Amino acid sequence: MNARRSRAARVAAALFTAPVLTLPFLATPAHAQFGGIVYDPTNYAQNLLTATRALQQINNQITSLQNEATMLINQARNLTSLPYSSLQQLQQSVQRTQQLLGEAQRIAYNVQNIDQAFRTTYGNASMTASDQQLVTDARERWQNTVGGLQDAMRVQAGVVGNIDTNRAQMSALVGQSQGATGALQATQAGNQLLALQAQQLADLTAVVSANGRAQALSDAERAAAAEQGREQRRRFLTPGSGYQPGNARMFPGSGN
Repeated sequence: MNARRSRAARVAAALFTAPVLTLPFLATPAHAQFGGIVYDPTNYAQNLLTATRALQQINNQITSLQNEATMLINQARNLTSLPYSSLQQLQQSVQRTQQLLGEAQRIAYNVQNIDQAFRTTYGNASMTASDQQLVTDARERWQNTVGGLQDAMRVQAGVVGNIDTNRAQMSALVGQSQGATGALQATQAGNQLLALQAQQLADLTAVVSANGRAQALSDAERAAAAEQGREQRRRFLTPGSGYQPGNARMFPGSGN
């Protein structure tokens, strides 16, 4: 009976002792040791988050470098000069028009030259000039008018001749502007188009000036002719020096 009670006491003691022996295993902390390697989930999560942030920073740096590279490429394009220039052709057109204006006959586009002509040829008819001198002055004025009309037509022809050149330059510049790779090329193409427009305005100014010169010479000739006509009429009507009546025979030798 005592032996049986002793065995039961040992079994009970074993049952009460077992949870105590297994408690360290059940109460194992967050980290564990496997084969000598300590695994800490918290530390692992922190390391993973740090690596993710570092990778994100690297991606951001790569994106920033890509943007800077794109910006540099765009800046290089914007600073690229236009490989086309119409300056020489435009200058040649202007020079042709200037040459035609410089070849003005008799009375040039010069203030002193014009003043001199109006003091002599287009001034008041001289009361002491001979009839032959009056005729000579009238003929000179007529020649000036004809020369001015011819000059105007020559300038008009020269300007018309520039139209084909201007059309070709305008087409080329518009093409360069539309195909510009950057802001500088587009600006330079636009500037050359403005230069072409200025050259066309210069041609228009030359035509207006030549036509105005021809018209002014024609008007001046008429005004001078009217003045000369008054002088010749005065001479004709002046007693003693103008018209002298005389006898005329309708049938010579008839005695009548």
